Amino acid sequence: MISGYCDSRFTKVADVFRRSIRSGHEIGATLAIEYQGQMIVNLWGGYRDRHRKQAWAEDTIVNVFSVTKGVVAICAARLVEQGKLDLQETVSHYWPEYGCEGKGATKVFELLSHRAAMHGFRDAIPDGSWQDWEFFTRLLERQRPFGVPGAKQSYHALTFGWLVGELIRRVDGRSVGNYFRDEFARPLHLDFKIGLDRSDIARCADKEMFRTSKIFPTIDFVRYLPDLILPKVLKNIKDAVCSGDFHVAFPITLDPSTTVNSESWRLAEIPAANGHGTAASLATLYGIISNGGCRNEFSLLAPETIELATKVLSNGPDTVLFGLPFKFGLGFMIDSPSTPISYDKRRFGHSGIGGETAFGDLENGVGFAFLSNKQHGFRDLYKTANQLARAFYKVL
Repeated sequence: MISGYCDSRFTKVADVFRRSIRSGHEIGATLAIEYQGQMIVNLWGGYRDRHRKQAWAEDTIVNVFSVTKGVVAICAARLVEQGKLDLQETVSHYWPEYGCEGKGATKVFELLSHRAAMHGFRDAIPDGSWQDWEFFTRLLERQRPFGVPGAKQSYHALTFGWLVGELIRRVDGRSVGNYFRDEFARPLHLDFKIGLDRSDIARCADKEMFRTSKIFPTIDFVRYLPDLILPKVLKNIKDAVCSGDFHVAFPITLDPSTTVNSESWRLAEIPAANGHGTAASLATLYGIISNGGCRNEFSLLAPETIELATKVLSNGPDTVLFGLPFKFGLGFMIDSPSTPISYDKRRFGHSGIGGETAFGDLENGVGFAFLSNKQHGFRDLYKTANQLARAFYKVL
């Protein structure tokens, strides 16, 4: 059931991967790890469909959900490095139509670090084609924010992609999907796309998903607990629950179980949530960044840009993510509770709501990516990614 390559030093990592599929915990999955410029693990196995009929192949691609945000962050960092994007400039400087309804002072770094107070649509997810880019960006540019931009951190689950993607388009002229393809995917031979071609659909793994509301435990009871008896952590959780921001960012009208396997979703550019690719490509991408940003004379990002992009720009509590202390840099998760991404260990990247995780490790020169096609409940959401990371670092 398992194919690929694993360096003999890391057979225990392969054992964890194998068990995750043999046990039935995962339907199909892929794992890749780069260490100091070498691909030491590149494994895939199981099935790419829920009926377990189609084997996961080396070129199988899968939707990585919010792991896509880390790829978008790399695109934004390149534009900052080139002097085309100023983090301290207002968004409206590049996108004039955005500067209305109290959004005129929003800074670029606030948009990238989930502090723009635009973490959802006023009327939930509007009824429109996923492929109609202008439909979504025009709604956002005209919309009143959900608070004072810059005041709080509120995870922009879907809107991040249209907001940052439009900013990139205004600065560069290309869509974020085309920008990544031209600037990174083609030169580095990466099998990763934001917006698929029809020819790619035949090799996609189908995702087995729940409605978002069924993933996370019901904790509405905390709103009735008196503040006086609550420690700070629980007070943050209570404030987040009372804000209702989770349901703004993850509207109940959106059903991932029927949406994410559709052709409409796959062909669109949704830069917050519908990147498709292989674990090997993401491990290579993060591996290059974690080893100075240059490979074979191709400069992905300069060391000073990497340092800037992986600094903490925003520190929770996050009003969408249950008041938890997520930390964000220039679009990257710098600290993601319940995943292997850890600020204390100089890791940066992004996790996704399907359990996928990709990150770089600046301390050890690592690029790590685990992708799968079965979503789990909150308790087990990142179980496999965490087990694989622990096994790897124990050997390392």
